[in-house]
Amino acid sequence: MQSAREEWFDEAYYQRYYLDPRTRVTDPQHLARLAAFVFSYLQYLRQPVARVLDLGCGVGLWQPLVAQHQPGARYHGVEYSAYLCERYGWEQGSAVDYRADEPFDLVICQGVLPYLAPRDLKAALANLGRLCRGALYLEAVTREDYERGSIDEELTDPRLHRHRAQLYRRGLAPNFLNLGGGLWLSRQAQVPVFALETLDD
Repeated sequence: MQSAREEWFDEAYYQRYYLDPRTRVTDPQHLARLAAFVFSYLQYLRQPVARVLDLGCGVGLWQPLVAQHQPGARYHGVEYSAYLCERYGWEQGSAVDYRADEPFDLVICQGVLPYLAPRDLKAALANLGRLCRGALYLEAVTREDYERGSIDEELTDPRLHRHRAQLYRRGLAPNFLNLGGGLWLSRQAQVPVFALETLDD
């Protein structure tokens, strides 16, 4: 099993999965609701958000949402695709081994990790722990999602790996508490949470 190759992520890929309204995997209304949830929950927790890393930022759909909900926050987009880095000015890097001078208050990693083979996925999950000192929003489809019929396979890239959900949970557990809804709180965060506010035992 191999991880995705850089040449997969060309202009045609982004046109199909992100820009064409007939075939894109998300829509502006969905993303607006998601961002409202993420930032509202972080506000409730009183988790400061001054520095945001969008790891695998694609065409930058989160950039205006960060500006809307956290006007003073600095957004940093990192993308594996050389095509997008040249077009949008993102920093080129991979979730597997991207490094930063200091960790971020919020890391967004949406739709990236299923492109990784198991060994690279394990490294990426550990790397997220190094990159995040606050909260992580993680979205990744799992084998269970396919088994339950939650995935529209006509819209979903068939090259995704179908990792079990437990593989993600095990990789994140050393560094994060699972808050539900795709939100994970760094164990470094100085934010008290009640036992029943997390999904961890």
